[in-house]
Amino acid sequence: MLRVQNLGVAYKEYEAVRDVSFALRPGEWHMLVGPNGAGKSTIIKAVSQSLEYKGEVTLDGQDISKLHARQLAKKMAVLQQSHAVGYAFTVEQLVRFGRYAYKSAFSRVDTQGERLVEEAIEVCGLSRIRHQNVLTLSGGELQRAFLAQAFAQDAPLLLLDEPASHLDMAYQQTLFELVETWRKHDKRSVLSVVHDVQMARRYGTHALLLKDGRVTASGAVDDVFTRENLQTVYGMDVNAWLTWLHAPWLDGQTGTHSV
Repeated sequence: MLRVQNLGVAYKEYEAVRDVSFALRPGEWHMLVGPNGAGKSTIIKAVSQSLEYKGEVTLDGQDISKLHARQLAKKMAVLQQSHAVGYAFTVEQLVRFGRYAYKSAFSRVDTQGERLVEEAIEVCGLSRIRHQNVLTLSGGELQRAFLAQAFAQDAPLLLLDEPASHLDMAYQQTLFELVETWRKHDKRSVLSVVHDVQMARRYGTHALLLKDGRVTASGAVDDVFTRENLQTVYGMDVNAWLTWLHAPWLDGQTGTHSV
């Protein structure tokens, strides 16, 4: 489906991403993981054509830089970590914007789109607030509305750029579970930036571990998230740190941590 070869992105003299290559196949969820400044969001922006880049990005064998915006929208949906909404749309109107690529000046009838919009609103738990002004929504509700928009877009590939970074635990769980269910339908694929190693390992099928704009390890999550790889990227024993954090929840006791 998605193939990235020798991807490079530079901001003047600063090389944010260098020689990144990977292939995302139908049904897979690839996690981009690494410390701040590793190049994770830059990769998402390059793949979604929001940044200039070197290298090659193809989708179903086509160079996506040569695709018209409407063509690309039928193949790829993007969910950002935050959204600037300046107009008082309803939730339903916001979700319907996901169908813009399927409308033309000659035909505004989108029968399949109506079904997909209704399904997206239902699946994302937005039926009760479908007529509510989006400017009045909480952060979690707004993110679910944009996720529903992406689902209504019905593209086989979904890009997520830290979609749950500002959400509380309940909304994080809801969002990841919704994406997981969506992915398993018709072998859809997901590429996402995730800071939480635990979430990445729980939901991802594959991962790219990044540091300073380069890939340190890539492959199946269990092969990537080894103690040694995480130590190399984060400069700490991540396994020991997470074990210590979880201990009180497992045995009901509190503990102390010495560095």
